Amino acid sequence: MLHSPDARKDQAQPPLDFQDHLAALEREGLLVRIDRPINKDTELHPLVRCQFLGNIPEDERRAFLFTNVVDSKGRHYDMPVVLGALAASPRIYARGMGRPVEEIGDAWSRAVAAPIDPVEVDSAPCQEVVIEGEALRSAGGGLAALPVPVSTPGFDSAPYLTATLCITRDPETGIQNTGMYRAALKATDRLAVRMVAKPGGAGGWVHWLKYRERGEKMPIAIVLGAAPVVVFTSPQKLRLDLDEFAVAGGLAGRPIELVKAKTVDIMVPASAEIVIEGLIDPDLLEPEAPFGESNGYVALEAFNMPMQVTAITHRRNAVFNAIISQVTPSESSVIKKVAYEPLFLNHLKNHLNVKGIRRVVLHEPLTNLRPVVFLQFAADTPKAEVWRGLQGVTSFQAGIGKVAIAVSEDVDPNSVDAVLWSIAYRCKPIEDIHIMPYRGPVQGAQYSGTKTDSTLMIDATRKGPLPPLALPAREYMEHAVALWEELGLPALKLGSPWHGYTLGDWNERWDLFARRAVEGDWELSGLETLARQRSGLDAETPVRKVEG
Repeated sequence: MLHSPDARKDQAQPPLDFQDHLAALEREGLLVRIDRPINKDTELHPLVRCQFLGNIPEDERRAFLFTNVVDSKGRHYDMPVVLGALAASPRIYARGMGRPVEEIGDAWSRAVAAPIDPVEVDSAPCQEVVIEGEALRSAGGGLAALPVPVSTPGFDSAPYLTATLCITRDPETGIQNTGMYRAALKATDRLAVRMVAKPGGAGGWVHWLKYRERGEKMPIAIVLGAAPVVVFTSPQKLRLDLDEFAVAGGLAGRPIELVKAKTVDIMVPASAEIVIEGLIDPDLLEPEAPFGESNGYVALEAFNMPMQVTAITHRRNAVFNAIISQVTPSESSVIKKVAYEPLFLNHLKNHLNVKGIRRVVLHEPLTNLRPVVFLQFAADTPKAEVWRGLQGVTSFQAGIGKVAIAVSEDVDPNSVDAVLWSIAYRCKPIEDIHIMPYRGPVQGAQYSGTKTDSTLMIDATRKGPLPPLALPAREYMEHAVALWEELGLPALKLGSPWHGYTLGDWNERWDLFARRAVEGDWELSGLETLARQRSGLDAETPVRKVEG
Protein backbone atom coordinates (compact mmCIF):
# COMPACT_ATOMS: atom_id res chain seq x y z
CA MET A 1 0.00 0.00 0.00
CA LEU A 2 1.12 3.55 -0.73
CA HIS A 3 1.57 6.08 2.01
CA SER A 4 -1.42 8.35 2.56
CA PRO A 5 0.03 11.77 3.40
CA ASP A 6 -2.15 14.40 4.98
CA ALA A 7 -3.88 16.28 2.15
CA ARG A 8 -3.45 19.47 4.17
CA LYS A 9 0.34 19.40 3.73
CA ASP A 10 1.84 22.43 2.01
CA GLN A 11 1.48 21.62 -1.69
CA ALA A 12 4.23 24.14 -2.55
CA GLN A 13 6.81 21.94 -0.84
CA PRO A 14 8.31 19.17 -3.00
CA PRO A 15 7.73 15.65 -1.62
CA LEU A 16 10.91 14.03 -0.29
CA ASP A 17 9.39 10.55 -0.25
CA PHE A 18 8.55 8.84 -3.56
CA GLN A 19 5.48 7.10 -2.16
CA ASP A 20 4.15 10.39 -0.81
CA HIS A 21 4.51 11.67 -4.36
CA LEU A 22 2.57 8.69 -5.76
CA ALA A 23 -0.21 9.14 -3.21
CA ALA A 24 -0.49 12.82 -4.15
CA LEU A 25 -0.69 11.94 -7.84
CA GLU A 26 -3.46 9.42 -7.15
CA ARG A 27 -5.33 11.90 -4.97
CA GLU A 28 -5.23 14.48 -7.76
CA GLY A 29 -6.35 12.07 -10.48
CA LEU A 30 -2.90 11.90 -12.09
CA LEU A 31 -2.30 8.19 -11.45
CA VAL A 32 -4.14 5.17 -12.86
CA ARG A 33 -4.06 2.00 -10.76
CA ILE A 34 -4.09 -1.27 -12.75
CA ASP A 35 -4.98 -4.30 -10.62
CA ARG A 36 -5.42 -6.99 -13.29
CA PRO A 37 -2.39 -9.21 -14.13
CA ILE A 38 0.03 -7.45 -16.47
CA ASN A 39 3.04 -9.15 -18.05
CA LYS A 40 6.12 -7.00 -17.43
CA ASP A 41 7.92 -8.58 -20.39
CA THR A 42 5.28 -8.06 -23.08
CA GLU A 43 2.44 -5.82 -21.93
CA LEU A 44 3.48 -3.26 -19.35
CA HIS A 45 5.51 -0.78 -21.44
CA PRO A 46 3.37 -1.07 -24.59
CA LEU A 47 0.26 -0.28 -22.54
CA VAL A 48 1.69 2.96 -21.15
CA ARG A 49 3.21 3.79 -24.52
CA CYS A 50 -0.33 3.99 -25.97
CA GLN A 51 -1.00 7.31 -24.24
CA PHE A 52 2.02 8.86 -25.98
CA LEU A 53 1.07 7.49 -29.41
CA GLY A 54 -2.71 7.91 -29.20
CA ASN A 55 -3.00 11.71 -29.56
CA ILE A 56 -4.02 12.05 -25.92
CA PRO A 57 -3.45 15.71 -24.96
CA GLU A 58 -0.24 16.19 -22.99
CA ASP A 59 -2.05 17.44 -19.90
CA GLU A 60 -4.23 14.31 -19.81
CA ARG A 61 -1.36 11.81 -19.69
CA ARG A 62 -1.16 9.85 -16.43
CA ALA A 63 1.19 7.76 -14.30
CA PHE A 64 0.34 4.03 -14.23
CA LEU A 65 0.71 1.88 -11.10
CA PHE A 66 0.64 -1.87 -11.75
CA THR A 67 -0.17 -3.86 -8.61
CA ASN A 68 -0.41 -7.35 -10.15
CA VAL A 69 2.80 -7.86 -12.12
CA VAL A 70 3.69 -11.20 -13.72
CA ASP A 71 6.28 -12.30 -16.28
CA SER A 72 6.35 -14.57 -19.31
CA LYS A 73 7.32 -17.57 -17.16
CA GLY A 74 4.26 -17.14 -14.94
CA ARG A 75 6.10 -15.66 -11.99
CA HIS A 76 4.12 -13.24 -9.83
CA TYR A 77 5.89 -10.29 -8.21
CA ASP A 78 4.79 -8.83 -4.89
CA MET A 79 6.43 -5.51 -5.72
CA PRO A 80 4.27 -3.09 -7.77
CA VAL A 81 5.69 -1.23 -10.78
CA VAL A 82 5.01 2.40 -11.68
CA LEU A 83 5.63 4.20 -15.00
CA GLY A 84 5.04 7.85 -15.77
CA ALA A 85 5.25 9.00 -12.17
CA LEU A 86 8.18 11.32 -12.81
CA ALA A 87 7.18 13.09 -15.99
CA ALA A 88 4.40 11.56 -18.06
CA SER A 89 3.38 15.22 -18.44
CA PRO A 90 4.72 18.62 -17.35
CA ARG A 91 1.91 18.66 -14.78
CA ILE A 92 3.23 15.48 -13.13
CA TYR A 93 6.80 16.82 -13.25
CA ALA A 94 5.57 20.04 -11.62
CA ARG A 95 3.85 18.04 -8.86
CA GLY A 96 7.18 16.41 -8.06
CA MET A 97 8.79 19.86 -7.97
CA GLY A 98 6.08 21.24 -5.70
CA ARG A 99 5.54 24.31 -7.90
CA PRO A 100 3.76 25.35 -11.12
CA VAL A 101 5.41 24.65 -14.47
CA GLU A 102 6.05 28.34 -15.11
CA GLU A 103 8.16 28.58 -11.91
CA ILE A 104 10.37 25.56 -12.61
CA GLY A 105 13.04 27.41 -14.62
CA ASP A 106 13.63 29.96 -11.88
CA ALA A 107 13.66 27.17 -9.27
CA TRP A 108 16.49 25.39 -11.10
CA SER A 109 18.48 28.62 -11.42
CA ARG A 110 18.11 29.35 -7.70
CA ALA A 111 19.01 25.79 -6.70
CA VAL A 112 22.21 25.81 -8.77
CA ALA A 113 23.15 29.24 -7.38
CA ALA A 114 22.27 28.38 -3.75
CA PRO A 115 22.58 24.61 -3.14
CA ILE A 116 21.85 23.13 0.30
CA ASP A 117 24.27 20.44 1.46
CA PRO A 118 22.78 17.02 2.27
CA VAL A 119 22.84 15.54 5.78
CA GLU A 120 23.91 12.04 6.77
CA VAL A 121 21.64 9.73 8.80
CA ASP A 122 22.48 6.43 10.50
CA SER A 123 19.48 4.35 9.41
CA ALA A 124 17.13 4.58 6.49
CA PRO A 125 13.97 3.11 4.95
CA CYS A 126 15.92 2.13 1.83
CA GLN A 127 17.86 -0.42 3.92
CA GLU A 128 14.95 -2.14 5.67
CA VAL A 129 15.68 -5.24 3.54
CA VAL A 130 19.30 -6.15 2.70
CA ILE A 131 20.17 -8.84 0.14
CA GLU A 132 23.81 -9.83 -0.30
CA GLY A 133 26.14 -12.81 -0.57
CA GLU A 134 24.62 -16.09 -1.75
CA ALA A 135 21.13 -14.57 -1.75
CA LEU A 136 22.21 -12.49 -4.75
CA ARG A 137 23.28 -15.56 -6.72
CA SER A 138 20.42 -17.96 -5.97
CA ALA A 139 18.11 -18.98 -8.81
CA GLY A 140 15.38 -16.36 -9.18
CA GLY A 141 17.03 -14.19 -6.53
CA GLY A 142 19.01 -10.99 -6.67
CA LEU A 143 18.12 -8.88 -9.69
CA ALA A 144 15.77 -11.58 -10.98
CA ALA A 145 13.54 -11.01 -7.96
CA LEU A 146 12.89 -7.42 -9.06
CA PRO A 147 10.00 -6.82 -11.51
CA VAL A 148 12.22 -5.15 -14.11
CA PRO A 149 10.16 -4.61 -17.27
CA VAL A 150 11.22 -4.98 -20.91
CA SER A 151 11.04 -1.48 -22.39
CA THR A 152 10.87 -2.29 -26.10
CA PRO A 153 9.44 -5.82 -26.47
CA GLY A 154 10.54 -7.37 -29.73
CA PHE A 155 13.86 -5.50 -29.86
CA ASP A 156 15.42 -5.11 -26.38
CA SER A 157 17.98 -7.76 -25.45
CA ALA A 158 17.03 -7.86 -21.74
CA PRO A 159 14.98 -6.17 -19.04
CA TYR A 160 16.56 -2.80 -18.26
CA LEU A 161 16.76 -0.46 -15.28
CA THR A 162 15.72 2.90 -16.74
CA ALA A 163 14.57 5.44 -14.10
CA THR A 164 17.99 5.29 -12.53
CA LEU A 165 19.93 7.57 -10.24
CA CYS A 166 23.42 6.17 -10.84
CA ILE A 167 25.80 7.50 -8.18
CA THR A 168 29.58 7.45 -8.57
CA ARG A 169 32.31 9.28 -6.68
CA ASP A 170 35.28 11.18 -8.08
CA PRO A 171 38.33 9.33 -6.64
CA GLU A 172 40.31 12.58 -6.53
CA THR A 173 37.86 15.12 -5.12
CA GLY A 174 35.36 12.82 -3.38
CA ILE A 175 32.46 14.69 -5.03
CA GLN A 176 29.61 12.41 -6.04
CA ASN A 177 27.88 12.58 -9.41
CA THR A 178 24.49 11.26 -10.45
CA GLY A 179 23.35 10.26 -13.92
CA MET A 180 20.38 8.54 -15.52
CA TYR A 181 22.07 5.64 -17.32
CA ARG A 182 20.48 2.47 -18.64
CA ALA A 183 21.50 -0.84 -17.07
CA ALA A 184 20.82 -4.25 -18.63
CA LEU A 185 20.17 -7.33 -16.50
CA LYS A 186 22.88 -9.93 -17.26
CA ALA A 187 22.71 -12.28 -14.26
CA THR A 188 21.13 -12.28 -10.83
CA ASP A 189 24.22 -10.38 -9.60
CA ARG A 190 25.48 -8.63 -12.75
CA LEU A 191 24.41 -5.62 -14.84
CA ALA A 192 25.85 -3.89 -17.91
CA VAL A 193 25.73 -0.10 -17.51
CA ARG A 194 25.87 2.31 -20.44
CA MET A 195 27.32 5.75 -19.69
CA VAL A 196 27.75 8.32 -22.46
CA ALA A 197 31.42 7.86 -23.37
CA LYS A 198 32.42 11.02 -25.26
CA PRO A 199 33.77 14.51 -24.48
CA GLY A 200 31.09 16.36 -22.55
CA GLY A 201 29.46 13.02 -21.79
CA ALA A 202 28.39 11.39 -18.56
CA GLY A 203 29.97 12.35 -15.25
CA GLY A 204 30.11 8.66 -14.38
CA TRP A 205 32.21 8.00 -17.49
CA VAL A 206 34.65 10.76 -16.41
CA HIS A 207 34.94 9.00 -13.04
CA TRP A 208 35.41 5.63 -14.82
CA LEU A 209 38.38 7.06 -16.73
CA LYS A 210 39.99 8.14 -13.46
CA TYR A 211 39.49 4.74 -11.84
CA ARG A 212 40.94 3.06 -14.92
CA GLU A 213 44.00 5.31 -14.68
CA ARG A 214 44.39 4.36 -11.01
CA GLY A 215 43.81 0.66 -11.67
CA GLU A 216 40.96 0.53 -9.15
CA LYS A 217 37.40 -0.76 -9.30
CA MET A 218 34.75 1.96 -9.33
CA PRO A 219 32.03 1.82 -6.66
CA ILE A 220 28.55 2.59 -7.92
CA ALA A 221 25.03 2.65 -6.49
CA ILE A 222 21.94 2.58 -8.71
CA VAL A 223 18.95 4.12 -6.93
CA LEU A 224 15.33 3.59 -7.97
CA GLY A 225 12.43 5.59 -6.55
CA ALA A 226 14.10 8.55 -4.89
CA ALA A 227 12.27 11.83 -4.29
CA PRO A 228 11.44 13.48 -7.64
CA VAL A 229 13.66 16.53 -7.00
CA VAL A 230 16.55 14.13 -6.44
CA VAL A 231 15.88 12.07 -9.58
CA PHE A 232 15.37 15.20 -11.69
CA THR A 233 19.01 16.19 -11.12
CA SER A 234 20.29 13.01 -12.80
CA PRO A 235 19.56 13.88 -16.48
CA GLN A 236 20.58 17.53 -16.08
CA LYS A 237 23.94 18.74 -17.38
CA LEU A 238 25.35 20.27 -14.20
CA ARG A 239 28.99 21.03 -13.47
CA LEU A 240 31.01 17.96 -12.49
CA ASP A 241 32.21 19.72 -9.33
CA LEU A 242 28.63 20.39 -8.22
CA ASP A 243 27.04 17.85 -5.87
CA GLU A 244 23.60 17.04 -7.33
CA PHE A 245 22.24 16.19 -3.87
CA ALA A 246 23.02 19.76 -2.81
CA VAL A 247 21.20 21.07 -5.89
CA ALA A 248 18.25 18.80 -5.03
CA GLY A 249 18.33 20.31 -1.54
CA GLY A 250 18.16 23.74 -3.14
CA LEU A 251 15.09 22.62 -5.11
CA ALA A 252 13.49 21.17 -1.97
CA GLY A 253 14.38 24.09 0.28
CA ARG A 254 15.84 21.70 2.86
CA PRO A 255 18.66 19.14 3.06
CA ILE A 256 18.37 15.73 1.42
CA GLU A 257 18.98 12.90 3.88
CA LEU A 258 21.69 10.44 2.81
CA VAL A 259 22.86 7.14 4.28
CA LYS A 260 26.06 5.21 3.60
CA ALA A 261 25.56 2.26 1.29
CA LYS A 262 26.02 -1.16 2.89
CA THR A 263 28.86 -2.51 0.73
CA VAL A 264 30.38 0.41 -1.23
CA ASP A 265 31.68 3.86 -0.32
CA ILE A 266 28.72 5.76 -1.74
CA MET A 267 26.10 7.92 -0.03
CA VAL A 268 22.54 7.18 -1.18
CA PRO A 269 19.14 8.84 -0.59
CA ALA A 270 17.78 7.47 2.69
CA SER A 271 14.14 7.51 1.55
CA ALA A 272 14.71 5.69 -1.76
CA GLU A 273 12.68 2.62 -2.69
CA ILE A 274 15.53 0.40 -3.98
CA VAL A 275 19.34 0.65 -4.04
CA ILE A 276 21.57 -1.67 -6.08
CA GLU A 277 25.20 -1.51 -4.96
CA GLY A 278 28.22 -2.78 -6.82
CA LEU A 279 31.63 -2.38 -8.40
CA ILE A 280 32.68 -1.71 -12.00
CA ASP A 281 36.05 -3.07 -13.11
CA PRO A 282 37.34 -0.43 -15.59
CA ASP A 283 39.53 -3.05 -17.31
CA LEU A 284 36.50 -5.03 -18.42
CA LEU A 285 33.77 -4.28 -20.95
CA GLU A 286 30.85 -6.48 -21.98
CA PRO A 287 28.53 -6.45 -25.00
CA GLU A 288 25.33 -4.57 -24.11
CA ALA A 289 22.10 -3.85 -26.08
CA PRO A 290 20.19 -3.87 -28.43
CA PHE A 291 17.94 -1.40 -26.58
CA GLY A 292 15.33 1.09 -27.83
CA GLU A 293 16.83 4.58 -27.55
CA SER A 294 15.17 7.96 -27.11
CA ASN A 295 16.57 9.13 -30.47
CA GLY A 296 13.97 6.92 -32.13
CA TYR A 297 16.22 4.03 -33.14
CA VAL A 298 17.30 0.82 -31.45
CA ALA A 299 20.82 1.13 -30.07
CA LEU A 300 22.86 -1.76 -31.43
CA GLU A 301 25.22 -3.97 -29.46
CA ALA A 302 28.26 -2.18 -28.06
CA PHE A 303 30.79 -2.81 -25.31
CA ASN A 304 29.85 -1.19 -22.03
CA MET A 305 30.56 -1.46 -18.32
CA PRO A 306 29.75 -4.67 -16.40
CA MET A 307 28.71 -4.01 -12.81
CA GLN A 308 29.17 -6.74 -10.23
CA VAL A 309 26.33 -6.37 -7.75
CA THR A 310 27.42 -6.54 -4.11
CA ALA A 311 24.05 -5.82 -2.44
CA ILE A 312 20.44 -4.94 -3.10
CA THR A 313 18.60 -3.01 -0.40
CA HIS A 314 15.00 -1.82 -0.42
CA ARG A 315 12.00 -0.80 1.63
CA ARG A 316 9.72 -3.56 2.92
CA ASN A 317 6.86 -2.18 0.83
CA ALA A 318 8.98 -0.94 -2.09
CA VAL A 319 7.56 0.25 -5.41
CA PHE A 320 9.67 -0.40 -8.52
CA ASN A 321 9.97 2.75 -10.63
CA ALA A 322 10.68 2.59 -14.37
CA ILE A 323 10.59 5.29 -17.01
CA ILE A 324 8.88 5.34 -20.39
CA SER A 325 11.49 6.34 -22.97
CA GLN A 326 12.32 5.35 -26.56
CA VAL A 327 10.53 7.30 -29.34
CA THR A 328 9.56 10.76 -28.10
CA PRO A 329 7.39 12.25 -26.73
CA SER A 330 7.99 10.15 -23.66
CA GLU A 331 8.58 10.47 -19.96
CA SER A 332 12.34 10.84 -20.45
CA SER A 333 11.89 13.72 -22.90
CA VAL A 334 9.48 15.59 -20.60
CA ILE A 335 11.99 15.33 -17.73
CA LYS A 336 14.54 17.16 -19.88
CA LYS A 337 12.23 19.55 -21.74
CA VAL A 338 10.58 21.11 -18.68
CA ALA A 339 13.97 21.98 -17.15
CA TYR A 340 16.13 22.52 -20.25
CA GLU A 341 13.98 25.13 -21.98
CA PRO A 342 14.10 27.72 -19.17
CA LEU A 343 17.81 27.00 -18.64
CA PHE A 344 18.52 27.74 -22.31
CA LEU A 345 16.36 30.88 -22.18
CA ASN A 346 18.19 32.03 -19.06
CA HIS A 347 21.53 31.47 -20.82
CA LEU A 348 20.53 33.58 -23.83
CA LYS A 349 18.72 36.32 -21.92
CA ASN A 350 20.86 36.75 -18.80
CA HIS A 351 24.31 35.43 -19.71
CA LEU A 352 24.57 36.46 -23.36
CA ASN A 353 22.18 39.42 -23.01
CA VAL A 354 20.46 38.62 -26.31
CA LYS A 355 17.87 41.33 -26.94
CA GLY A 356 14.31 40.41 -27.87
CA ILE A 357 14.48 36.68 -27.02
CA ARG A 358 11.10 35.43 -25.76
CA ARG A 359 11.15 31.63 -25.68
CA VAL A 360 13.33 28.61 -26.35
CA VAL A 361 11.50 25.45 -27.42
CA LEU A 362 13.25 22.10 -27.84
CA HIS A 363 11.32 20.10 -30.43
CA GLU A 364 10.11 16.87 -28.82
CA PRO A 365 8.12 14.52 -31.13
CA LEU A 366 10.52 11.96 -32.68
CA THR A 367 13.56 14.31 -32.52
CA ASN A 368 14.06 13.92 -28.74
CA LEU A 369 14.71 17.60 -27.94
CA ARG A 370 18.39 17.72 -28.86
CA PRO A 371 18.70 18.21 -32.64
CA VAL A 372 16.00 20.82 -33.34
CA VAL A 373 15.58 24.05 -31.36
CA PHE A 374 13.17 26.92 -32.00
CA LEU A 375 13.81 30.47 -30.77
CA GLN A 376 11.02 33.03 -30.52
CA PHE A 377 11.89 36.74 -30.77
CA ALA A 378 9.94 39.94 -30.20
CA ALA A 379 8.77 41.82 -33.28
CA ASP A 380 11.39 44.17 -34.74
CA THR A 381 14.31 42.44 -32.98
CA PRO A 382 17.50 43.55 -34.79
CA LYS A 383 18.91 40.96 -37.17
CA ALA A 384 22.23 40.92 -35.31
CA GLU A 385 20.45 39.90 -32.09
CA VAL A 386 18.57 37.10 -33.87
CA TRP A 387 21.87 35.68 -35.09
CA ARG A 388 23.52 36.09 -31.70
CA GLY A 389 20.66 34.03 -30.28
CA LEU A 390 21.00 31.33 -32.95
CA GLN A 391 24.75 31.07 -32.41
CA GLY A 392 24.36 31.13 -28.63
CA VAL A 393 21.78 28.33 -28.48
CA THR A 394 23.74 26.05 -30.83
CA SER A 395 26.95 26.40 -28.82
CA PHE A 396 25.56 26.18 -25.27
CA GLN A 397 25.64 22.37 -25.09
CA ALA A 398 27.48 20.15 -27.55
CA GLY A 399 24.60 17.73 -28.06
CA ILE A 400 21.77 20.25 -28.54
CA GLY A 401 21.03 22.51 -31.49
CA LYS A 402 21.99 20.78 -34.74
CA VAL A 403 19.12 22.74 -36.34
CA ALA A 404 18.12 26.11 -34.88
CA ILE A 405 15.24 28.14 -36.29
CA ALA A 406 14.29 31.66 -35.21
CA VAL A 407 10.68 32.89 -35.53
CA SER A 408 8.82 36.02 -34.48
CA GLU A 409 6.54 36.20 -31.46
CA ASP A 410 3.34 35.75 -33.47
CA VAL A 411 4.49 32.24 -34.47
CA ASP A 412 3.98 29.43 -31.96
CA PRO A 413 7.30 27.54 -31.79
CA ASN A 414 5.43 24.46 -30.53
CA SER A 415 3.64 24.24 -33.88
CA VAL A 416 5.90 22.80 -36.57
CA ASP A 417 3.31 23.77 -39.19
CA ALA A 418 3.52 27.38 -38.04
CA VAL A 419 7.33 27.26 -38.10
CA LEU A 420 7.32 25.85 -41.64
CA TRP A 421 4.88 28.60 -42.68
CA SER A 422 7.31 31.14 -41.27
CA ILE A 423 10.23 29.58 -43.16
CA ALA A 424 8.18 29.51 -46.37
CA TYR A 425 7.22 33.19 -46.31
CA ARG A 426 9.70 35.00 -44.05
CA CYS A 427 13.02 33.38 -44.94
CA LYS A 428 15.21 34.22 -47.95
CA PRO A 429 17.52 31.20 -48.02
CA ILE A 430 20.51 32.92 -49.66
CA GLU A 431 20.55 35.46 -46.80
CA ASP A 432 18.76 33.81 -43.88
CA ILE A 433 20.30 30.33 -43.76
CA HIS A 434 23.79 29.55 -42.51
CA ILE A 435 25.53 26.16 -42.24
CA MET A 436 28.40 25.86 -39.79
CA PRO A 437 30.76 22.86 -40.08
CA TYR A 438 32.61 20.75 -37.50
CA ARG A 439 29.85 19.98 -35.06
CA GLY A 440 29.90 16.84 -32.92
CA PRO A 441 27.42 14.13 -33.96
CA VAL A 442 23.97 13.88 -32.39
CA GLN A 443 23.03 11.17 -29.92
CA GLY A 444 22.93 7.76 -31.57
CA ALA A 445 25.38 8.66 -34.34
CA GLN A 446 27.84 6.11 -32.97
CA TYR A 447 25.70 3.38 -34.51
CA SER A 448 25.77 4.96 -38.01
CA GLY A 449 29.51 5.58 -38.20
CA THR A 450 29.11 9.38 -38.35
CA LYS A 451 32.09 11.13 -36.77
CA THR A 452 31.31 14.80 -37.35
CA ASP A 453 28.23 16.83 -38.17
CA SER A 454 27.28 20.42 -38.91
CA THR A 455 24.86 23.06 -37.69
CA LEU A 456 21.97 24.59 -39.64
CA MET A 457 20.71 28.02 -38.53
CA ILE A 458 17.64 29.64 -40.08
CA ASP A 459 16.35 33.17 -39.50
CA ALA A 460 12.62 32.86 -40.23
CA THR A 461 11.66 35.97 -38.28
CA ARG A 462 9.53 38.72 -39.78
CA LYS A 463 11.85 41.22 -41.46
CA GLY A 464 9.25 44.00 -41.74
CA PRO A 465 5.51 44.73 -41.85
CA LEU A 466 3.30 42.04 -43.44
CA PRO A 467 -0.40 41.83 -44.25
CA PRO A 468 -2.69 40.26 -41.62
CA LEU A 469 -2.93 36.52 -41.18
CA ALA A 470 -5.86 35.40 -43.31
CA LEU A 471 -8.15 33.88 -40.70
CA PRO A 472 -11.25 35.47 -39.11
CA ALA A 473 -10.31 37.94 -36.38
CA ARG A 474 -10.14 36.63 -32.84
CA GLU A 475 -13.53 37.91 -31.65
CA TYR A 476 -15.32 36.07 -34.45
CA MET A 477 -13.39 32.83 -33.92
CA GLU A 478 -14.05 32.94 -30.16
CA HIS A 479 -17.77 33.32 -30.86
CA ALA A 480 -17.59 30.45 -33.37
CA VAL A 481 -15.93 28.16 -30.81
CA ALA A 482 -18.61 28.97 -28.24
CA LEU A 483 -21.31 28.27 -30.84
CA TRP A 484 -19.58 24.99 -31.79
CA GLU A 485 -19.66 23.86 -28.16
CA GLU A 486 -23.28 24.99 -27.76
CA LEU A 487 -24.23 22.77 -30.72
CA GLY A 488 -22.59 19.75 -29.07
CA LEU A 489 -20.18 19.16 -31.97
CA PRO A 490 -17.00 17.03 -31.49
CA ALA A 491 -14.38 18.45 -29.11
CA LEU A 492 -11.95 20.82 -30.82
CA LYS A 493 -8.15 20.80 -30.50
CA LEU A 494 -7.26 24.21 -31.87
CA GLY A 495 -3.68 24.67 -32.99
CA SER A 496 -1.84 27.92 -33.54
CA PRO A 497 -2.69 30.07 -35.41
CA TRP A 498 -6.44 29.76 -34.94
CA HIS A 499 -7.47 33.39 -35.57
CA GLY A 500 -6.31 36.25 -37.75
CA TYR A 501 -4.21 39.18 -36.53
CA THR A 502 -2.41 42.17 -38.01
CA LEU A 503 1.31 42.13 -38.76
CA GLY A 504 1.96 45.81 -39.38
CA ASP A 505 0.89 46.24 -43.00
CA TRP A 506 -2.66 47.49 -42.43
CA ASN A 507 -4.30 50.91 -42.42
CA GLU A 508 -7.38 52.67 -41.13
CA ARG A 509 -9.16 52.60 -44.50
CA TRP A 510 -8.90 48.80 -44.74
CA ASP A 511 -10.00 48.53 -41.12
CA LEU A 512 -13.07 50.61 -42.00
CA PHE A 513 -13.81 48.39 -45.00
CA ALA A 514 -13.62 45.31 -42.77
CA ARG A 515 -15.99 46.80 -40.19
CA ARG A 516 -18.47 47.72 -42.89
CA ALA A 517 -18.33 44.18 -44.30
CA VAL A 518 -19.30 42.52 -41.00
CA GLU A 519 -21.95 45.17 -40.34
CA GLY A 520 -23.55 44.69 -43.77
CA ASP A 521 -22.53 48.14 -45.06
CA TRP A 522 -20.14 46.96 -47.78
CA GLU A 523 -21.95 49.05 -50.43
CA LEU A 524 -20.56 52.19 -48.78
CA SER A 525 -17.08 50.91 -49.51
CA GLY A 526 -18.11 50.21 -53.10
CA LEU A 527 -19.21 53.83 -53.55
CA GLU A 528 -15.85 54.99 -52.21
CA THR A 529 -13.79 52.77 -54.52
CA LEU A 530 -15.99 53.79 -57.50
CA ALA A 531 -14.79 57.34 -56.99
CA ARG A 532 -11.16 56.13 -57.11
CA GLN A 533 -11.36 54.37 -60.50
CA ARG A 534 -8.45 55.08 -62.91
CA SER A 535 -7.50 54.21 -66.46
CA GLY A 536 -4.14 53.40 -68.04
CA LEU A 537 -2.97 50.95 -65.35
CA ASP A 538 -1.95 47.31 -65.53
CA ALA A 539 -4.06 44.83 -63.59
CA GLU A 540 -2.69 43.95 -60.14
CA THR A 541 -1.04 47.35 -59.74
CA PRO A 542 -0.88 47.95 -55.95
CA VAL A 543 -3.02 50.91 -54.88
CA ARG A 544 -0.22 52.31 -52.71
CA LYS A 545 1.98 52.66 -55.81
CA VAL A 546 -0.57 55.00 -57.31
CA GLU A 547 -2.17 56.72 -54.34
CA GLY A 548 0.74 56.53 -51.92
